[in-house]
Amino acid sequence: MMGAIVVSHRWLGIAFCLLFAMWFASGIVMHFVPFPSLTEAERFAGLAPLDHDKTISVADAVAASGITDGTRVRLIQRSDGPVYVVSGPAGSRAVRASDRGDASVTSADVALTIVQAYSRQRGLDAPRAAIVARSDYDQWSVPNGFDRHRPLFRAALGDAPGTEVYVSSLTGEVVLDTTRSERAWNWAGSVLHWIYPTVLRSSWAVWDRVVWTLSLLALIAALLGAVLGIVRIRFRKGQFGSPYRGWHALHHLIGLAATLFVLSWIFSGWLSMDHGRLFSRGQLTPAEAGVVDAAPDWRDASPLDLPPISPSAREVEWFAFGGRVYRRDRLALGHQTLIRAGDAPRDGQAAYLDTQEIGDLTARLGAGCAAPFLLAGNDDYPAQSSVPGAPVYRTPCGALWFDIDAANGKVLQRLDPSRRVYRWLYSALHTLDFPILLAHARLRDALIVSLCTLGLMFSITGVVIGWRRLRASLAS
Repeated sequence: MMGAIVVSHRWLGIAFCLLFAMWFASGIVMHFVPFPSLTEAERFAGLAPLDHDKTISVADAVAASGITDGTRVRLIQRSDGPVYVVSGPAGSRAVRASDRGDASVTSADVALTIVQAYSRQRGLDAPRAAIVARSDYDQWSVPNGFDRHRPLFRAALGDAPGTEVYVSSLTGEVVLDTTRSERAWNWAGSVLHWIYPTVLRSSWAVWDRVVWTLSLLALIAALLGAVLGIVRIRFRKGQFGSPYRGWHALHHLIGLAATLFVLSWIFSGWLSMDHGRLFSRGQLTPAEAGVVDAAPDWRDASPLDLPPISPSAREVEWFAFGGRVYRRDRLALGHQTLIRAGDAPRDGQAAYLDTQEIGDLTARLGAGCAAPFLLAGNDDYPAQSSVPGAPVYRTPCGALWFDIDAANGKVLQRLDPSRRVYRWLYSALHTLDFPILLAHARLRDALIVSLCTLGLMFSITGVVIGWRRLRASLAS
């Protein structure tokens, strides 16, 4: 039995030692430089004030879009005029607010004017902005969230940071930006860590199977190593040591020191690829989605034409919540007004959904739902609104918890017992986002860097031992 463990660990170690080293080194980079994205603050900063004097009705825009299951409609100002963006589970489409025309972007010239207007709004320098590509996938646009926007126009601004901006061909919105520094660091971070080359990641199903399998084999190698490391401990005169010498002794002793971290980190990393295999995915069931995302009768949005849209609004969104249609006027990143069909404008906290409105909806999601309560900032299962300072409410429905963004009515989390366990086994173990560490960011940074460095040192000893073993085997 022990012989089989030795042989299995030896050859799995040779196969995976470089992968372990890559994961630990790239994990440090990822902690400080996340994968490129367009933050809500950046997106909103690029929005121009609305010109909504002569716009068609919301119902007409939804009908013209062809999206029969539309659940949300946004009015935004593009460089070529105001457009409605109609969104539903099946995708998003843009409709010209002036004449119901198709507002998708097929011309590179139109995409470029959108990029230039966005850059001016954000105060970005774009001296030589130009469209450099139109494609479905590249290294930074492979995540599934961009599927409803493909193909994408990519524009280089020609500025000092090397900024590149991506425009959706279906809605004409800027959906991503990257800088030269982000791209460079992510080649050493996320791309390596997630095994994320475009050719593999562009097929989600293939990437999922490949990385899940590699992570499982790496976990098995680590478990076998932990068993061997513990069994081979030697006690002499009240002290423990290693029977090995040289690199093998270093591998043994550093491995013993790092065993708990390495096992928990590789295990939690494997769980990052779970995707419903062992734990629930935290998604609404079809019945729940039918309640939350039910497409409304958009003719109910007509009463929201009064009161008029604020002249300082940068974005207007209509959405259904609890069987009623709401209009959300966004005046600044953290400032909005929320108007319900048939109601007068509301003030103060009424800029957000209240506990009564949220409770009325969640009561339809499950039996025995308690009253919603405001989520604290230090909660063990955190959820955050995209609007700074906006409240998030949690409603327990028996063993189910629903976290709802009071700014826009979206369900941020569906937490069943399985998902709550997953939160600790994946997020807490892999990113150390324990509440006490989140409250002390520098301590968390130091722990992550120190532990990953320890894991990297351990992996390097394995690389040296593996190379020597492989070279000897090939020479014999």
